[in-house]
Amino acid sequence: MKSKIQLYRQADYGVSATAVLPSPCRNFVFPYNVYAHAMLLQEGKVFDLHYGLFSPTITRLHSAQQFATDLILTKLPPPPGRILEVGVGLGTVLSVLSQRGHMVHGITADTQQIAYLQSTLGTDISVSNHSLETYKAEPESLTAILLKETTQPIEPLSILNKAQDLLAQSGQLLMMGEFLLKNDAAIRNPRNLPQLDHMITLAERFGFELVERLDLSASAAPMLDYLLQIIVTHRQRLIRDLLLSHEQLAQLEQSNQVCRDMYNNNQAGYALLQFRKKTQPKWRLQLLRKNQMPELLELFKKTFDHDMIPTVWHWKYNTLPGQEIGVWRDQKLIAHYGGIARKILFFGQSQTAVQIGDVMVDSTERGTLTKKGPFFLMAATFLEHYIGYNKPYLVGFGFPNERAMRVAERHGLYAEVGRMIEFSWSPLSKWPRIKSRLYAIDQADDPNAAATVDHCWQQMAQDLSESLVGIRDWSYLQYRYLNHPTNHYQIVLVKNRFGGKARGIFVLHYDSTGCEVVDLIAALSEIPELIVHARRLAGINGHQRLYCRITENFATPFAATGGTQQALDFRIPASIWDSAPSIELLRDRWWLMSGDMDFR
Repeated sequence: MKSKIQLYRQADYGVSATAVLPSPCRNFVFPYNVYAHAMLLQEGKVFDLHYGLFSPTITRLHSAQQFATDLILTKLPPPPGRILEVGVGLGTVLSVLSQRGHMVHGITADTQQIAYLQSTLGTDISVSNHSLETYKAEPESLTAILLKETTQPIEPLSILNKAQDLLAQSGQLLMMGEFLLKNDAAIRNPRNLPQLDHMITLAERFGFELVERLDLSASAAPMLDYLLQIIVTHRQRLIRDLLLSHEQLAQLEQSNQVCRDMYNNNQAGYALLQFRKKTQPKWRLQLLRKNQMPELLELFKKTFDHDMIPTVWHWKYNTLPGQEIGVWRDQKLIAHYGGIARKILFFGQSQTAVQIGDVMVDSTERGTLTKKGPFFLMAATFLEHYIGYNKPYLVGFGFPNERAMRVAERHGLYAEVGRMIEFSWSPLSKWPRIKSRLYAIDQADDPNAAATVDHCWQQMAQDLSESLVGIRDWSYLQYRYLNHPTNHYQIVLVKNRFGGKARGIFVLHYDSTGCEVVDLIAALSEIPELIVHARRLAGINGHQRLYCRITENFATPFAATGGTQQALDFRIPASIWDSAPSIELLRDRWWLMSGDMDFR
């Protein structure tokens, strides 16, 4: 449907520019206060807040909204039933369901909506100030849960877990609203719309069967035209009456226009999904919560045969917003899939990647390595919801061994884009170099070090502008090495002896296997000089070898130092499960070292 075709008609009456109408919805959260007040100014009355569904015979807003409400009512079970409505709008559906004999309760995070409902429908209206995640009811006590244009801000795992807990067998889960229909690099998704196919797939993993899928995009699209028009028509009144800034309204208009264009291009649309609770799944997927740390630490010890210190875990996962998915069976955590956020340069552009780590499956469940097993369930769900275009993380990476990589490849989850290798050198004598000298960086609040590190990082970033590399500025160096809760690292700055020019920074870690260069921050041409100094320090500290791990595609500057090269059992994966940068684009482009590993 072309955007210029309008199936709606404006009301015959309109509020004059000088008329003053007290808006009962002016204190609603943005942007609902804008929509409600604009409708009031245009129509003289606010009928509802949800989309209307238009057609050649349904052209007025009130009729279109009523048609949408009637459609929802036809999909819900007959009374008497126990129904939860998530997001109540102006209470239209809530009121009708109650009148028909249902026991219905509405929840909303907006206290102003509750005040409005109580003033218009009476204080006995059954509504409470809850999010879906915090709402509690008797297990399996509901016959239906309705989400009307409220799926967007709620984590899909939370929706389906709550539905599985609260719905009785054969209970219905009804979702109606906007969805992303397809996804690629050219698409913008300013509303963060959930992807339709992913929602259906995830629901099936949770034991729901899809009863009906209605594409209502053509009927809903005129609503966007209507909203765009009334905001333009009443712009000054909206700004004045709601105390808005011009920028707020402009951003809302832009979001609506982008969404309207996505409708035109079949990239986004409006749909009704009706699910029935069919089975209780053997395994349940959940986002990990802080109070589940004891179960997590127990699984870690059972999997890796050593303890994980809680402070180290918090250091890894809490610095940048990451995600952790757990798999539960009979109230017991039996698997974990972690994502650690990492700021990177993606061919010179700032992006956020995620490092997959701490992948664990209880040994009693590992035999289930099929597409219905816990590893596949959590990995596929993570990739669908967090990695790729229009998602929190553009790309993912990690360091799985050969066996783990084969499992993921067999399921079509990952493909290999690189390998890790190791260089090793014998130590050198402790005699100083004539042209350069060393300085220790050991204070997290050293302003001189900050400027020097950032300068060296800019040189490195320029050399790696055609690659993928984790940002290695002063902020990162502080977090990763100076503020590590348990490990001690030696951070060394190399400068010219005359003139004081910074040549680069290297980071050393000492253990029983030798002295390791875990990180470098320098122009690539400076690597031979840094390795010479690292070999000297290895000798000074009594170690028999210096070694360094690097992605194979960056072997050349290290090979020039005369080191011995050997392959490692680490593969670098990338997601092929969903729409994301291609394997061909990513292959042999990562700069990764031991410092990029969460476990070293």
